[in-house]
Amino acid sequence: MIARALTFSLMLALCLAATGAQASSAWEAAVAADPVAEKRLQALSKELRCLVCQNETIADSNAELAVDLRREIRGMIHDGRSDNEIIDFMVARYGDFVLYRPPVKGVTLLLWGGPVVLLLLGLGALFAYLRRRAGRVGDTERPLSTEEARRLEALLKEPDNK
Repeated sequence: MIARALTFSLMLALCLAATGAQASSAWEAAVAADPVAEKRLQALSKELRCLVCQNETIADSNAELAVDLRREIRGMIHDGRSDNEIIDFMVARYGDFVLYRPPVKGVTLLLWGGPVVLLLLGLGALFAYLRRRAGRVGDTERPLSTEEARRLEALLKEPDNK
């Protein structure tokens, strides 16, 4: 009896989930039928970063959040919002990081200048390492002092203690 109830509950849940997916697909297909709206969606999706992937636009990402954001944008386009209103909404909700090309300002300066600063620091560290290494290599080429030569001679003359 419990197994039947569990099976029935599982089947009911699957049917409800499938119905929601079909309704969502039908709504998206209706919106996608409008080529102007779809072009706007593609253009906006290429300007917004996937917050899960972080190195892809939401147009290129298949992450669940990217799909939800595209659906949200479709809804806003359907509601008659302009591109600027949609971008402003996304920035207000997720911050400048959602923009694939964030504006240059004090808060995002690290995003723009960080790679250059890291490159310069890396080159500086490499240059310093190579100078120290060259200095150490030069130290090993100096001739032995008389005391060092005498100790070396004594070590070479000692019989092996085996």
